[in-house]
Amino acid sequence: MHAHRRAARRLSGTLALTLPTLLAACVADPPGSAPAGTVDPVPVQVDAARDELAGLAAAAQDRHLTATYAFAPPDGPTRTVAVTSGNDGSWRVDVPGWGRDGTVDISLAATSDGLFQCALPSAGWTGAAGCVRLGDADDAVPRRLDPRVQHPFTDWLEVLTDRRAPLAVSPAPPPAGVTGRCYAVDSTSASLNAPLDVGVYCFGEDGTPVAVRATLGSLTLTGSPGPAPASVELAGAVSEGEPVGRDAPTPGTS
Repeated sequence: MHAHRRAARRLSGTLALTLPTLLAACVADPPGSAPAGTVDPVPVQVDAARDELAGLAAAAQDRHLTATYAFAPPDGPTRTVAVTSGNDGSWRVDVPGWGRDGTVDISLAATSDGLFQCALPSAGWTGAAGCVRLGDADDAVPRRLDPRVQHPFTDWLEVLTDRRAPLAVSPAPPPAGVTGRCYAVDSTSASLNAPLDVGVYCFGEDGTPVAVRATLGSLTLTGSPGPAPASVELAGAVSEGEPVGRDAPTPGTS
């Protein structure tokens, strides 16, 4: 009887010692697994590139200037685009050969009075320059009237500074003939409405946009930027007429 009691006590003691060890082995993470709640870290180089690009884009927002860019669209000859950024935040971008099947030069401008499209004297516009109000200064240009080349100097800069935007950024080599810091920008969103064109964006150390390679084509700074005006001026008088579309007008219309 006493022998049975001593054996039972030895068995109980052995279980008391080994049971916690067995339980710990059951709940421990399997070899090679990450602790619960952790995620893979963002590569340091990619995260640094996003920060660098955001800083340069912020400097570009504060960079007021006059400049010209060689614009090579996907479907036409290279032309010169003039960009003006006023000290008061107004802006103007002149785009040759955009309207009426490439026969009318146009200008887009945003001032304290609103957003405007202006037709400039050109092959398809023989009269004086004239402007039409499209909306408020912070409104988007209607898609059918959008030449798109103004975006890298206006609203896309806001996207590039926004760390919440669904973008992947990495360093990129400068295109031939371009001096600046360049970054490849891709979208991480499955949405068809990307916040900007994916491509390569290049800036000077002072925030001057020096080159863009994207779906809209390529833009490359030509020469040195000039000083900014206090405020941009519209190319002509504002009227109640219709804005210039991209397609040639049908016969019998103006």
